Amino acid sequence: MDALWEAESSAIRWLQGGGHWLAYPLEAVTFLGSQGVIIVLLAAVFWSVHAGLGARLFVAVIASAVVNNLFKSLSYGSRPYWFDAQVTGYSHHSGFGMPSGHSQAAVVTYGYLAAKSGRRSLLWAAVAVIALVAFSRIYLGVHYFSDVVVGLLVGGAILWAVLRYEDRVLAWWRSLDTVRWVSYLLAFALVPCLAATAWQFGLRGDWVVPAAEWIGATPADPAGHTLAGLYTTCGALLGGIWGFTLLHRRGWYSAEGAITARVARFALGISVVVLILVVEQVLFRDLTGFATAPAAFAVYGAVAFWATYGAPQMFVRSGLATRPEEPAATEESALSQGDSESAESAASDQVASEDTPGESPEQSTGDGFKGTDQT
Repeated sequence: MDALWEAESSAIRWLQGGGHWLAYPLEAVTFLGSQGVIIVLLAAVFWSVHAGLGARLFVAVIASAVVNNLFKSLSYGSRPYWFDAQVTGYSHHSGFGMPSGHSQAAVVTYGYLAAKSGRRSLLWAAVAVIALVAFSRIYLGVHYFSDVVVGLLVGGAILWAVLRYEDRVLAWWRSLDTVRWVSYLLAFALVPCLAATAWQFGLRGDWVVPAAEWIGATPADPAGHTLAGLYTTCGALLGGIWGFTLLHRRGWYSAEGAITARVARFALGISVVVLILVVEQVLFRDLTGFATAPAAFAVYGAVAFWATYGAPQMFVRSGLATRPEEPAATEESALSQGDSESAESAASDQVASEDTPGESPEQSTGDGFKGTDQT
């Protein structure tokens, strides 16, 4: 890999040779693919825009993050400013670089939202954002071209799989009994952590930073930081899907409502997230080494469970949100609003329909979030 990194580092030095002026706008652009921005976006969509869309987007993005961090934990890829002291790192990262997490997250997040919108203008806007985020990662010296290409390809594959199979997977998940879904969820969250831990302390247990080759500003323990990142995303996956599953079994909730209620839900929900993260800093700030990984797993599992179950339940109980209106209740309400003439017409239509088989109300409603706020 050293020969490839050397060639790519030369290209990055050439890009950065035009001066620092382009770094400032690109530092702003790159935040569109950052963990913080995407967490806020996920929370805003689920709490204040559309619960069903937000839930599906959350699972897609967090599952993508698990895949990304697992690849990083196995690949041990350098970053340009670690490898080459002449490359300027405009932002600094403690974990490995392959594949680009920002690029992959941008593809899954903005690609999914654009695909679900059905609008060509938003699709092109998503393509533009993804391209800018990808370019920013190269120019800022934090990723090689190959890191970004792999990130885009992995993100594209995950996005395709989610759009193609999400309904089937959701139907399968809802059909599971409690023991089975809990078992599967624990496996999804724990197996990547255990595999990466065994890889790092077993097969790669003697690895140290190759100081003779990586002559730039390399952090002291990139393997440990990368492993902690994997534990963080796996904890979020566990807490998030657990919360969504429990919420669905208790009637789900609707993100519809007045603008004041939507803003209040977001403000209240995000304040608790901030509180949990502050408590993390107080309780675990002195942890070092591998101990930071299980702590991150627990903290982000709690954050995700709050976001997907605790917050919606509190919104409903406080009157800031309601349960989704059942399809049958909606139809009954619509029928009851007719006057005597419409009732007579409905009766005539019913007689005619007895001779012609058609869909039942349950069949015509469908099982998705389109037209409802259910997942």
